[in-house]
Amino acid sequence: MVLLREIVNLFPPVMQKALEEAVDWNTVHEIRVRVGQPLEVVYYQDYTWLEHLVPTETEKNHILNQVSQFSLYRLEDELREGFITVNGGHRIGLAGKVNTSNGAVQAIRYISSFNIRIAREKRGAAQGLMGRLVHKGNYCNTLIIGAPQTGKTTLLRDITCHISTGWKGVAAKKVAVIDERSEIGASIHGVPQLDLGRRTDIMDACPKSEGMMMMIRSMSPDVLVVDEIGHQRDVDAIQEAINAGVTLYCTVHGNNLKELRKRPSIKQLLDQHVFKRFVLLQKSGSGNPAGRAMILDERENIMDVTAGGNAHEVDRSPVITSRHHMGRV
Repeated sequence: MVLLREIVNLFPPVMQKALEEAVDWNTVHEIRVRVGQPLEVVYYQDYTWLEHLVPTETEKNHILNQVSQFSLYRLEDELREGFITVNGGHRIGLAGKVNTSNGAVQAIRYISSFNIRIAREKRGAAQGLMGRLVHKGNYCNTLIIGAPQTGKTTLLRDITCHISTGWKGVAAKKVAVIDERSEIGASIHGVPQLDLGRRTDIMDACPKSEGMMMMIRSMSPDVLVVDEIGHQRDVDAIQEAINAGVTLYCTVHGNNLKELRKRPSIKQLLDQHVFKRFVLLQKSGSGNPAGRAMILDERENIMDVTAGGNAHEVDRSPVITSRHHMGRV
């Protein structure tokens, strides 16, 4: 069993020993902390309550101090967004009383809940797919499609690592990652905590449309990697990137191409045949997040069906609206 010391150390000493013994650290997915309620431990297929561990206000403040390193002011932007990334790439979601100004969120001031989402790198998630994403020695513009928890972000991260490091006969490429929600690299102070390869540059916590243009102007990438496209401004930036000769790897929430065609912004890209490969991810029926991946060509013909990547612990948002477009200040 691999004990996640960086997680255990967030808790008061009196709770640490109990957590070490009670949690299956090989399969834990989330630990949910609510003041006055037993700790909830969430696994991929089940959850359990630790009835003997009920955090008080004092214990909550201890966790908050550990998460923020005793400086909430330093994390003002993160508090506004509702989560904090800690060492190891783990993300701590926050809930409580929100302060607003003119209808926009300024910060979460009185925190009452934490959602500690365990991050693990799933190496090799893209290994069985890479050969289909290359044509005549060149990487193909690719759209990864899947519902929440099907492993889109995990797959995208592993593809990024392969492209940036070099895959078989294809030389390593310069890769630019626009990580709007800090999910691909799980960056802290702009430095990714997860492996994205040696030739990868990352723009963390930056809106996708602006980030794509910034990276093209400043970092001369061969490949752009973007998670969860959907807005018209994302589409406009993608078209600019294509015109600049940059290859694109993107993800989008959806179940199939027919469903995506009902969304005007995505339909525009599909009608223009921007993407030469589509990867459709599905969960397995057993509740295991590792499902299958179907690869389609630009004419939407099936090229292959293979095992999909494991869902990453932060690949869970059920909506395409990203955190930078929610009327926050």
